[in-house]
Amino acid sequence: MDWATVGDRPLCEADVDLTGPLADWNAHLSLVRDKAAPLPESLAALLVEITERLTATTVDAPLAVLRAIGVLERIATRVGREAAYEPADGGVSAEAVATGLGTTRSKALMLLLTARDG
Repeated sequence: MDWATVGDRPLCEADVDLTGPLADWNAHLSLVRDKAAPLPESLAALLVEITERLTATTVDAPLAVLRAIGVLERIATRVGREAAYEPADGGVSAEAVATGLGTTRSKALMLLLTARDG
């Protein structure tokens, strides 16, 4: 990408071809996703179903959705706290945790620390 051509303008206003950079970014995301810890199929399906049900319920019962989100947050906090101790207790390196989570080392460490404090 020729940043001199872009200057201070937003990308949408600059006259540049983003095809190459977007292809590079998508390839990068694909590599990160392929290295990340896979979700068990049943868990991935359950998360999709929860998302669909919450979305469908939002119009008719937004307070019920907000209540369900509160329950999910409490579950995520409790289970996340338990899960956050496992990598360190098992001797997993920060780099391996970052790869498994599909993020950087510093973000992975922040995620672990936040989950432990939750």
